[in-house]
Amino acid sequence: MATPHAESHPLVGRRVLICRPEPEASRLAQAFEAAGAHIRTLPLIVREPLPETPEQRSLLLDLDRFSHIIVVSPYAARRLLEALDTWWPQLPTGLRWYAVGAGTARVLASHGLSVRRPADGWTSEALLTLPSLRHVQGQSVLIARGEHGRELIRDTLERRGARVTALPLYRRQPATPDEPTLRAALDEFAPEAIVALSGETIDQLAALVANRPGGAVNAQGANGGHNLYDSLMIVPAERVARSARAAGFARSRLPAGMADGDIVAAVAAELSPQR
Repeated sequence: MATPHAESHPLVGRRVLICRPEPEASRLAQAFEAAGAHIRTLPLIVREPLPETPEQRSLLLDLDRFSHIIVVSPYAARRLLEALDTWWPQLPTGLRWYAVGAGTARVLASHGLSVRRPADGWTSEALLTLPSLRHVQGQSVLIARGEHGRELIRDTLERRGARVTALPLYRRQPATPDEPTLRAALDEFAPEAIVALSGETIDQLAALVANRPGGAVNAQGANGGHNLYDSLMIVPAERVARSARAAGFARSRLPAGMADGDIVAAVAAELSPQR
């Protein structure tokens, strides 16, 4: 029978590596620590705000000419709202705001906006099933996003007849941890689970693991023989799971959502001592 301690601390003693950008990595670390896990953070993606350009300023000033505003991430939402505060003391009415995921929706809603998001799912594919985005012939859509990324939303809405404009607000770059940091996180810590919530993170992690001395195996220390390719990978979508499998990570799991509690629960479902 599970003890009360096991129920409140389902990951006691388990080792989890978080590869999210900051500040999300540290926030998620607190949730895992509350569940009893040992945590290391190793952000593998760095986000850099893009400087304002005349083109960006023009789009922000013309915000009211768009029918739909789609925001792809919490970071994009924060960057967009910061920029709009400069030019719009009061946001124009009549706009339809959309969020890819609950976290993005919360950021927008905290600014007093009414936000549409999928009832189920947190991907671009889920967003595109919303009824108000199915019939957009001749309508103008603004997508607040990073400098590069998936073009699924744009391509799909353009095929549906919309006039789509991208508003790049930040740049995502691979992080380059130094050798002592990598040795501590990958070899000595020997994570049992790794949180990698984007395709870019998987790509960067796969490159780093493949280049470790001895490949992905740590043959030294208390966790001797641990193979990083055997670690549980927490990924956001099946397409990222496919990338993980292609890179050699055989075990992957999609959480029920992108909230910190959902991610912790997904790891606990696989690694909890109650299993």
